[in-house]
Amino acid sequence: MVVRVLFGLVVAASLLAGIVGGLVRAGWPLPIEASAWLTQAVVAHAFLMVCGFLGTVIGIERAVAVKRAWSFAAPAASGGAGVLALAGHSAAAAALAVFAAAVFVLVNVIVVARQRASHTGLLLMAALVWLAANLGHALDLLRAAVVPLWLAFLVLTIAAERLEMARLMRRSARAGVALYAALAVMLGGAILSSVSGWGGVTYGAGLFGLALWLLTFDIARRTVVARGLSRYMAICLLLGHGWLALSGLAWAATSLGLPWRDAALHALALGFVFSMIFGHAPVILPAVARVKLHFSAAFYAPLALLHVSLAWRLFLAPLAPDYARTGSAINAAAIGLFVLTVAGSALAWRIKYSSIDRPHHEHPVRH
Repeated sequence: MVVRVLFGLVVAASLLAGIVGGLVRAGWPLPIEASAWLTQAVVAHAFLMVCGFLGTVIGIERAVAVKRAWSFAAPAASGGAGVLALAGHSAAAAALAVFAAAVFVLVNVIVVARQRASHTGLLLMAALVWLAANLGHALDLLRAAVVPLWLAFLVLTIAAERLEMARLMRRSARAGVALYAALAVMLGGAILSSVSGWGGVTYGAGLFGLALWLLTFDIARRTVVARGLSRYMAICLLLGHGWLALSGLAWAATSLGLPWRDAALHALALGFVFSMIFGHAPVILPAVARVKLHFSAAFYAPLALLHVSLAWRLFLAPLAPDYARTGSAINAAAIGLFVLTVAGSALAWRIKYSSIDRPHHEHPVRH
C-alpha cells in the first residue's frame, strides 16, 4: 500500500508540474516570485511529461505484467528522475532516466521471451527508442532528435497495443508490411531531424502513415457501434488516430517553415497520446493499481472537453495568440476533470458494491 502511494505521488508530481510548465510555455505569465520548482517545470516540460509521468506509468504497467520485483526499479527510477528535475538536479535526473530506460529494456526482453509476437517486438523497440532518447538527452547528443524520439517511444508503445488488438480483425500480409514501413519512416525521420530539416518531413510522413494504418485496421472501427465502455474506448481511439494524422501533416509543414509547431507537438501529445490514456485508463487502472471503476457516461465529459479545447487551441490560434493560451488552460482543465472522473468512478464502485462484498453477518438484521 505504501509503495502504491509513493508511486502515485511521484506520478502526480510530474504530471502536475508538467501541466503547469506547459501552461507557462503556452503564454500564461510566470509569477514574479516564481519558486525554483516552477522554473524547472517550464524548462523540463517534455522530460517531466514523457519520462517522469508517462515513462513511470508505462513502467509500472509492464512491471506488474512480468511480476519481477526488480522490474519496479524502472518506474521508481523514472519517477525519481522527475522529482530530481523539479529540484533542479537536471544532470542527475537525466542519468537516472537512462538507468530507468535500461532496466525497462530488460523488462521488455522478458516480455518477448515469454511471448514472441509482433506486438511484443514493438514494445521492445519502444523501450530501446526511449533508452536512445534518454542517452541523447543526458549526453547532449543529437539534441534535435530527442523530443521526436521521446514521442516515438509513446507512439510505438501505443502502436504495439493496437497491433495486439488488430489480430482480432482479418488483414492481409501487406498490412503488416505497411505498419512496419510507417514506423521505420517515423524513426528514420526522428534520427534525421538532428542533421536536416527534412527529418521533420520524414517524421511527419511516418506519423501520417501510421494514422492511416490505424484508421484502417484498428478494431475500434467495429467496437464503436457497441455500447458502454467498449464504445467509449473506440471513440477515444478513433479521435486519437485523427489527431495523429493531423500531427503528421503539421510536423512536416513545420519543418518546411510554416508556423505549425504547436499543432505538431500537441495534436500528437494531447490529441493522440492523452486520448489513448483516457480510453485505456478504465481497463488498465483496475489491472495495475487494483482500483475498480464504475464506468458511466461521465467519462465523456473530459473527453469532449479535451478535444474541443484542443481544436480551439490549434485551429483558432492563427486568429489571436490568446486563443492558444485559453485553449491550453482548458486542455489542462480536461486532464484535471478526467482525474476527478476516475476518482469519482472509483468511489461510485465502492458505494455500489461494498454492501454486496460484506460478509453476511455485517448486514443489519431486519425485524
